[in-house]
Amino acid sequence: MPDTTARALALLNLLQTHRHWTGPDLARRLGVTQRTVRRDVERLRDLGYRIESAPGLAGGYRLEPGGVVPPLLLTDDEAVAMAAGLRLAATRQLTDGADTTLRALTKLERVLPAALRERVNALATAVRPSRTGPRTGAGPGTEAASSARPGVSPTVLTDLALACRDHERTRFTHISPSASGPSPRHVEPHHLAPSERHWYLLCWDLDRDDWRTFRIDRISAVHRTAVFFEPRPLSQRQIEEFVAVATSWGRQATDATATIRMPIERLRQEFGEWAQGVEPAGADTTRWPVGGGDVRETMYALSWIPAGVEYTVDLPGPARTQLRETLARMLRALETPPDAA
Repeated sequence: MPDTTARALALLNLLQTHRHWTGPDLARRLGVTQRTVRRDVERLRDLGYRIESAPGLAGGYRLEPGGVVPPLLLTDDEAVAMAAGLRLAATRQLTDGADTTLRALTKLERVLPAALRERVNALATAVRPSRTGPRTGAGPGTEAASSARPGVSPTVLTDLALACRDHERTRFTHISPSASGPSPRHVEPHHLAPSERHWYLLCWDLDRDDWRTFRIDRISAVHRTAVFFEPRPLSQRQIEEFVAVATSWGRQATDATATIRMPIERLRQEFGEWAQGVEPAGADTTRWPVGGGDVRETMYALSWIPAGVEYTVDLPGPARTQLRETLARMLRALETPPDAA
């Protein structure tokens, strides 16, 4: 009986993960005869699964939606993803009735093994949903949002969630599109944040002594060090700002660099989360990367440089000409009396 049950579950898993299977394919996958496949199909039908079968060379088996919900067969990663999603849906009230979500979550978590429940709890605790949309203009964040949608490893995601929950220092390999190759990182993980199409890790980079935000699909080889830390305080607003910086920065139509007459530490205090990417240009000057979809966004970003602080801008020729013309018109408009306009 255990062999029969295990085989039936394996058959169910195959039917759930593929739209159509031929009898020979299923028999080959399960290592049994086609006659045994037919018997196992009948067992699943007795349990409430609606399995359509068709004879002939083009025939085979297909799992159909049923009139009632039969038991589901989930892998560990699927169960964690479903439970974590329900947990987040319940806390954010994404459905008409939170009670329905909580009941579904209770039923699922009740049957999860202890190790999987731990992963679900860690993931749901570590995630801080971002309410801030992408910004334009200044964006010296660390990660660019690309047009592709690479997958996030469930193992990497849950390992980072556990490290966030336990306040455990972690090492991993990060691949940045602007770097020549992978770079090792040693961080204090604080929060995970889904935003737009990607997941982000907000952490304190121990080697750079500063906050960093990494896209999780670019992280691999996560190693938890068993060294624990006292988390640095962060407000929800700060978390949202960091994620906004990360999601808005990337290759822009207009890229510029402002060299600001201000020491780097003071600039970091003035710019807060938007100071990511700055680097010293001298004892009293700092380089700040800035860009935008057009020169107007670049101009808006430069307007955030504190009053009275001198700076120069390295801007490509056509954009520089356009910005000069825009600023000249603004100055003329300010000098013209309202009644003469």
